Amino acid sequence: MTKRRAALFVLPNLFTVSSIFCGLYAILQVADGVADDRFFKAAVAILFAVIFDMADGRVARMTKTQSDFGVQLDSLADAISFGVAPAILMYKWALFQFDVWGMIVAFIYTSCGVIRLARFNVMANQSDAPSKYFLGAPIPLAAVSLASLVMVQYRFGGGVLGNQPLIIAVVLALSALMVSNVHYRTFKTSKAKQTAFVVLALGVLAVIAAVFTGFSLMLFMVITAFLSSGPAEELVRFIRRRRLGSADDSEEVEEDNSF
Repeated sequence: MTKRRAALFVLPNLFTVSSIFCGLYAILQVADGVADDRFFKAAVAILFAVIFDMADGRVARMTKTQSDFGVQLDSLADAISFGVAPAILMYKWALFQFDVWGMIVAFIYTSCGVIRLARFNVMANQSDAPSKYFLGAPIPLAAVSLASLVMVQYRFGGGVLGNQPLIIAVVLALSALMVSNVHYRTFKTSKAKQTAFVVLALGVLAVIAAVFTGFSLMLFMVITAFLSSGPAEELVRFIRRRRLGSADDSEEVEEDNSF
């Protein structure tokens, strides 16, 4: 292997390691002290971890350097940056007020995230074909959803979240979505022109939303909309199956098993 080729193999892994650094940075920010800006910095670090996580796979495909090592490293990075770091952030930001129950909720989130990663790896090994759907909410999506809550809170005053039992329901709901059978579109099988149009349209809407509402609120709204899209599509499929009968039901099951 030439030095240039070896460098190309290292490149996507550098993005993955950068994601780990962001996760560790987020943990350290909230592990020692509860200053308002520490929560915000931890949330931003998790957001950057998501960006690096999105980049590593694309860089590997562009340079044709995909490898089993990279896949395993990516999963371990996700467990740290999107499983452990958001759980600690949520505990230090809000869940600590519920004593042992808050710790249990944080543990449930981390456990469901790791289970989600393990299931994804198993299913990915069973098929090399690109899938139309993710099974369960992706763990980066759940992580950035929690981070966006902290960023919105910081925008309106910051600090530790008050005694709000609703945060327990939010964390548990995200945990359940990660290990559920709810389908989320991957857009991997969309045509290039269609994908480019959708990305451009979403980019324009995001800029407009950011101008009028601020970045944190825009991020929260976008993430909430995408999280809601999975259950909404499942509801539409359920209603359609009930209306059209068992014949259409069998077709839907066949499509859903193509992961």
